[in-house]
Amino acid sequence: MEEDQELERKISGLKTSMAEGERKTALEMVQAAGTDRHCVTFVLHEEDHTLGNSLRYMIMKNPEVEFCGYTATHPSESKINLRIQTRGALPAVEPFQRGLNELMDVCQHVLDKFEASIKNYKDQKASRNESTF
Repeated sequence: MEEDQELERKISGLKTSMAEGERKTALEMVQAAGTDRHCVTFVLHEEDHTLGNSLRYMIMKNPEVEFCGYTATHPSESKINLRIQTRGALPAVEPFQRGLNELMDVCQHVLDKFEASIKNYKDQKASRNESTF
């Protein structure tokens, strides 16, 4: 019981609110009856293959993860089911959070490099324009 409350607390920060004051969950945790916290399906609403495949890759890099896969439920629905199964005592929510954090770090690195390249290009272009006058 206490472990379930801890898992709920960990994912509560990943919920989002909608504009009209109603609360819509961006993430759900689904467990089949009789399973433990080492095998969980996460339902991510308003997401598609872009996040699904990237997140699956990041999570599978963890050696404690035995299986990670995702499915897009239907082309007309914009949600994915991400299933994680871990080895040993590691609950599935931990590699999920770690994968999200690592993916955010990679995206931030790409964004930083992109912005630096744009700045470098603009600086070079400005210096060429100054030298022609």
